[in-house]
Amino acid sequence: MRKKSDLPTKVCPVCERPFAWRARWKNNWDEVVYCSRKCGSQRYKLKRGEESVGPVSD
Repeated sequence: MRKKSDLPTKVCPVCERPFAWRARWKNNWDEVVYCSRKCGSQRYKLKRGEESVGPVSD
């Protein structure tokens, strides 16, 4: 049995937290981007928020 610290990790682009490999992701670990369904559904909100931020013209 492996220790959790020995498992590969990635960083979620939405919440910017590291997450570790899970057994249910063993067949598609290279395709996993988000740490949870919540972060996966918030990816669009994050993009819209970044686009609206910018210099304010009067």
